[in-house]
Amino acid sequence: MAFQLGVYSFGNTPLEPDGTTGRTGQAIRDLIEAIQLAEAVGLDFFGIGEHHTLNMPVSSPASVINAAAAVTHRIGLGSTVTVLSTDDPIRVYQQHATADALAPGRVEITAGRGSSVDSFPLFGYHLEDYDALYASKLDLLLAVNRQERVTWKGPYRDVPLEDALVVPRAERPLKIWLGTGGNPESSVRAGTLGLPVAYGILSGRAEQWAGMASLYREAGRRAGHDPAVLDVAVASHGFIAEDGDQARETFFQHEVAAMAAHAGARGMPRPGRSRLEANYGPGGMVFAGSPAEIARRLVDFQWVLGHSRQIIQMDLGHMPQAQVLRSIELLGTQVLPMMRDALA
Repeated sequence: MAFQLGVYSFGNTPLEPDGTTGRTGQAIRDLIEAIQLAEAVGLDFFGIGEHHTLNMPVSSPASVINAAAAVTHRIGLGSTVTVLSTDDPIRVYQQHATADALAPGRVEITAGRGSSVDSFPLFGYHLEDYDALYASKLDLLLAVNRQERVTWKGPYRDVPLEDALVVPRAERPLKIWLGTGGNPESSVRAGTLGLPVAYGILSGRAEQWAGMASLYREAGRRAGHDPAVLDVAVASHGFIAEDGDQARETFFQHEVAAMAAHAGARGMPRPGRSRLEANYGPGGMVFAGSPAEIARRLVDFQWVLGHSRQIIQMDLGHMPQAQVLRSIELLGTQVLPMMRDALA
């Protein structure tokens, strides 16, 4: 499989001229514009994440995926991630299968437990059921993906399914990734189930994540799965501009703003300048810099990890849409060709 490069987003609510937070609807419109540009500049995939915050307001990835499926022709689309623990697996499948009808073969699901827990009280779930909910709902999602009539029962469903018809159907079974922020047990779960794994990586070193991928692949081998199905993808932060130093400084300011808002709502400390020093250079996991720098760093990382797809979140902390679009343009027109040449 050729290495894939792309973008992902949770939406990025813009600021008003007076500095106040703008309209969440504009974040959705900006996101569709970004997806169309990503396709136009040759990128392979655009992922839509799920958050429930004013600054990152995409709470229904499948809704955006369906909208994007109707206005694109080639680019792959998928959730990154769907918080499956607090959603209904049948509805998740149906929504993505609907998008697949508009974009056959281009739609995927990444199912995760959720890096934030905003959806648990919002939809009436108990946080103490965090992992058990996920395990049960993932089992049902996989069953629905395999066949159109489903017989299934589980601990969080009061009424068992008896030969239940689930439509519409995707053209072929959807690719379902297990999304994780790096929990070792999640890597083992993905490998044991023979599912592709998608890592959300915001910090650390390449060698650390290579060890996590090795744990995943070993679990898959022990479970008897063909190594060809044990696929690895990465979602990380990053930003591209013509001047590498300016790219790092610009992105750092927006990343810190986004993290500070998230931390402030949860009583966590604001990230400091040390994050830039630890994560923005060679071997770090934030890919901000010039096109040549980022192409080289992504190639080096791919050689260490052996993953098949890397997607980058750029639109953080109210970053202006024009800067986001320019970064996407450089990723597709300059970084991607340099990476393909090097990896070939």
